[in-house]
Amino acid sequence: MLTLINFIVLLAVTGSAIYLFLQVVYSRYLFVKLGKKAEFELNLKERINAVLVNGFGQRKLFKDKKSGYMHLILFYGFMIIQVGLIELVIKGFIKGYEFPFGDAHSYFSLLQEWSTFLMLCAVGYAAFRRYVEKLKRLQWKRDGKAAFVYNGLTILTLSILLSLGFETVMLGHEPDFVYAPFSGFVSLVFSGIGTTAATVLFYVFWWVHMLIVLSFMVFVPQSKQAHELFAMFNIFFKKVGPVGKLNKIDFEDEDVEEYGVGKIEDFTQQQLIDLYACVECGRCTNMCPASGTGKTLSPMDLIVKMRDHLTEKGAAVTSRNPWMPNFVFGSSASPTAVVSGSTAQETAATVEMPNLIGDVITEEELWACTTCRNCEDQCPVANEHVDKIIDMRRFLVMTEGSMPHEATRYFQNIERQSNPWGINRKERIKWREERDDIEIPTVNEVKEFEYLFWVGSMGSFDKRSQKIALSFAKILNLAGVKFAILGNKERNSGDTARRIGNEFLFQQLAQENISVFQSYEVKKILTIDPHAYNTFKHEYPEFGLEAEVYHHTEIIYQLIQEGRIKPSKEVKEEIAYHDSCYLGRYNGIFDIPRQILKTIPGVQVLEMERNREDAMCCGAGGGRMWMEETQGKRVNVDRTEQALRLKPTMIGSNCPYCLTMLSDGTKAKEVEEQVKTLDIAEIVEKSLM
Repeated sequence: MLTLINFIVLLAVTGSAIYLFLQVVYSRYLFVKLGKKAEFELNLKERINAVLVNGFGQRKLFKDKKSGYMHLILFYGFMIIQVGLIELVIKGFIKGYEFPFGDAHSYFSLLQEWSTFLMLCAVGYAAFRRYVEKLKRLQWKRDGKAAFVYNGLTILTLSILLSLGFETVMLGHEPDFVYAPFSGFVSLVFSGIGTTAATVLFYVFWWVHMLIVLSFMVFVPQSKQAHELFAMFNIFFKKVGPVGKLNKIDFEDEDVEEYGVGKIEDFTQQQLIDLYACVECGRCTNMCPASGTGKTLSPMDLIVKMRDHLTEKGAAVTSRNPWMPNFVFGSSASPTAVVSGSTAQETAATVEMPNLIGDVITEEELWACTTCRNCEDQCPVANEHVDKIIDMRRFLVMTEGSMPHEATRYFQNIERQSNPWGINRKERIKWREERDDIEIPTVNEVKEFEYLFWVGSMGSFDKRSQKIALSFAKILNLAGVKFAILGNKERNSGDTARRIGNEFLFQQLAQENISVFQSYEVKKILTIDPHAYNTFKHEYPEFGLEAEVYHHTEIIYQLIQEGRIKPSKEVKEEIAYHDSCYLGRYNGIFDIPRQILKTIPGVQVLEMERNREDAMCCGAGGGRMWMEETQGKRVNVDRTEQALRLKPTMIGSNCPYCLTMLSDGTKAKEVEEQVKTLDIAEIVEKSLM
């Protein structure tokens, strides 16, 4: 009779839990469907590999090795004990039941016991990191949900071992310390309580385990633990191709009245999956240069606020769907509309909610981003923060005309003179007059050339960056490389305009530049600017560019390898090397600059604490080069201080923007006379003279 009652009650409770679970999961599916459909390239091999490496392999989690091992145990431990859950459920109805594995069941038992115990240890360590070690990135929110997870998982694992231990006493079996060491210890401690008491305690902890499992089933999809459901999908559906590549806007579509994203449903469905995949681990915010220097922006907070906004708006839009409950967890939205299928977006637009930009996400947050992608590189579930920020910037710039006054001036200068300062475009070629020992021909002054040297606005107009361009041109001369520049025909690359949010200006510049490239049959492009390098290589092809693109460090390294130049003069410097974001995280070039420096006699390369993929931004990206910092500490000063901790004699870089910011940093710290700031091309030239 007791068995029958147990079965009926468990069936009723399980049915209710499954029903609630499916309702919440389905609601999230409907909320994501509010977004716009995105183009999807199958690229099955690449997507499966991403799931295997970053999903099952947990690669990103191991950027913090302690957390990595902890989560690996929790991830696989939880999957392993689910098999044992089936057996444990049946034990509640069939006394002493075991899977028919024969002699292999002992090994199954051993695996279950150790998985459960290690999970218990991992949960304890997770709680220790949050509440005792007080890891900074985990202290952002105190709503009790984390404690619920820790307590729930602790009870979940303990109830397994206690149930199995009391079952052993109930059946009158001897403790098995070889294949069931932990439940065996429980049975040894309680061996004298008798069969009846052991039976009662078995069912007590059996029910505790069942209720915790079912509670988690309902809790998971409405909490940060939803990443357990969405993370694999997010990794699989992540955009393939070059990292950080932005969506192209079709300006010929006459049906479009607004550009960019001003409402949550204007994001693509692919982007909205990100919101429910977020782990709230704080890794992104922990590495964000804006957040780290006291700016309003927190990448994690940005995602969480957007997720809550989507949940609230989705609840309001879908609340009368007959398959939906009359409530959605965590939302106070009231029913306002009946929607389904293609009408969902239209209805979402009519629901009165807080504005996405202004009420949910502040403009200060959006303009604080340097587009460095440190957040995305750290994210274990492949969330993409930067494209969402730029989409919202696009709305502000192209739809509302709202932007910092510095951005307005920047656009005006680019449109009028094709450079950020508004200097007469006819002066673009004057930089080559600074040194008469270097031959720098234009495309009209030579019959043929192998490479087009794209100097860029910084190299053409900025006095400090001109020295980089001159040093690189000198290296090309010494190596006998046939190159030419566009001179006054060169325009701005448009990268910064695109990152600030002026997609229209970017596309106009891209088309004009590509037209010039094609008129001179350009097949290879060189540049000292990682930003131009990235946009030429990964974004211009979408507009028709067919050319090989090289960063100057790649060419210098190639020339050294071929023996066409040989650094021989000693340059006795201890160099703190800074990885630029657009060459490093965007394009994965970390070793080449270091290899170049190592070929120079006398140079000692010093590595900052944050280097390579984890390197901190200089603060210039995303248009921040042209905007004042009005909140917190200056990013470039913070990065400079990180370099100065190594006590270098020089700070080395590979980007004109970075060099400018780091030079300003040494001036701010009043060490510009003691610590020089040079580009790799300048350092190499010193060794060739």
